[in-house]
Amino acid sequence: MNLPTQLTLGRICLVPLVVAFLISNESTHALVASVLFAGAALTDWLDGLIARRRGQVTTLGKLLDPVADKVLVSAALISLVQVGTVEAWMVVIVIGREFAVTGLRSVSAAQGLVIEASDLGKYKTFAQYLAVTLLILERSVPAGLDSEFVYLSRGMLWAALTLTVFSGIDYFVRFYRASDVDAVVRGEDRWR
Repeated sequence: MNLPTQLTLGRICLVPLVVAFLISNESTHALVASVLFAGAALTDWLDGLIARRRGQVTTLGKLLDPVADKVLVSAALISLVQVGTVEAWMVVIVIGREFAVTGLRSVSAAQGLVIEASDLGKYKTFAQYLAVTLLILERSVPAGLDSEFVYLSRGMLWAALTLTVFSGIDYFVRFYRASDVDAVVRGEDRWR
């Protein structure tokens, strides 16, 4: 198993720790959770960089990397709902988009069609990582700075939510343009 795949697996293994520290009532635990989450998010960038530079892009890595990202962000957002920091409907939109795009990727792969991740999707991931980190940190901000920090973290959450929706729409539009949607719905394989 190569280093990029180990980093991806490490990101998955950090999820329970992030959740445990995040749902704690201690403000210092929120700080630990934010550092763990940000560190795990950095491994997303690092594993891709190493894999491309060393020529270690593998099928397992291509499968695990997006799963690790989705598990990390989803677990953190669900935990933030539990502690009352984020509204549940926002988390449903984020997770629903991930399920929808993953399902569409499965359909497109079955049809022999590969739709690459767009820059919009990459911006979405970065915005989600930043928003979640700020939302976790919000729980450990001193009382005098909390109102300003809430504006910052909520603004970033709205930016991430907006990018999440638009990147999902973009993915569906690119799929529609690249395929014969009617044939996909009927189960026909136009590439035969």
